[in-house]
Amino acid sequence: MLKDSYGRQIKDLRISVTDRCNFRCFYCKSATLLSYKNREEILTYEEIERLARLFLNLGIRKIRITGGEPLLRRGVEQLIARIACLADVQDLALTTNGFNLYQKAQILREAGLHRVTISLDSMKKERFEAITRSKDFDKVLKSVEAAKQWDLEPIKINCVVVRGINDDEILDFAEFARSWDLTVRFIEFMPIDEDEDWSQDRVVTGAEILEILQTRYQMVPRGLVEPSATARNFDFADGRGRIGLIMPVSQPFCGQCSRIRLTADGKIRTCLFSLIEHDIKSLLREGADDSVLTEFIQDTVVKKEAGHRINEPDFVPPPRTMSYIGG
Repeated sequence: MLKDSYGRQIKDLRISVTDRCNFRCFYCKSATLLSYKNREEILTYEEIERLARLFLNLGIRKIRITGGEPLLRRGVEQLIARIACLADVQDLALTTNGFNLYQKAQILREAGLHRVTISLDSMKKERFEAITRSKDFDKVLKSVEAAKQWDLEPIKINCVVVRGINDDEILDFAEFARSWDLTVRFIEFMPIDEDEDWSQDRVVTGAEILEILQTRYQMVPRGLVEPSATARNFDFADGRGRIGLIMPVSQPFCGQCSRIRLTADGKIRTCLFSLIEHDIKSLLREGADDSVLTEFIQDTVVKKEAGHRINEPDFVPPPRTMSYIGG
């Protein structure tokens, strides 16, 4: 069992398989192309599988494959199949921007993937293109349909809400959740954008979003959830669909955090907003045996921060943005 110095059990591992992304969402990546890691700097699938096994031996039960955009990496379904075969993995998920999931949904399901989360920040095609700087809106909708077809459920749609950008679409997304019978999760805008254009006044809080939803719907809080859950979840009293509110700014959930991250270039991050990364790739490539790697993981988890400090006056954003860290 992995526990940090605050007594929190670490059960969820986010594995980034690439730092590359073909979307350039303004709340994450700059419009200016930046250099990516060279191929030899990125963990191989064999290295990722080995580390995943060690994490599972230590009590990890949920693994999420992220990026960048994970489906940009060739043969990612092979990694899914390798991890799906490991003992003790109870939940194997993938986060994607959905640009080509519709082409790979079947093979990913057959490889052992349980479920997907798809990013979608606007229901309006032109606005989607402005937010993502891509023209893949129709493909993302096809990917939602394919995820339903191949039972990659429960499907979650992640929508980052930014004041003055897409906060007028909250009810549109609610109807999307109802008509597709899936979960739309509204996420507060976080200070992790490459252009450093974040400000508190652009954050639409979860409380505001819920108030807007309640102007049209009766929202029923979901029953028992894990204390470490990132979202407050609600059902519609009169029909299908679900809503999640992820509120890292207005209602931080750090006190129950159960997550740890492995970056594509082999660094362990104990928090999304960590200022320090812990290099496990060097140990791997120097020939460290499993006992040394296991001890390194345990020692790193003990260093997990109490919280992200977004609302503190001395807050410093991390040096790498979400695309490089892994969602």
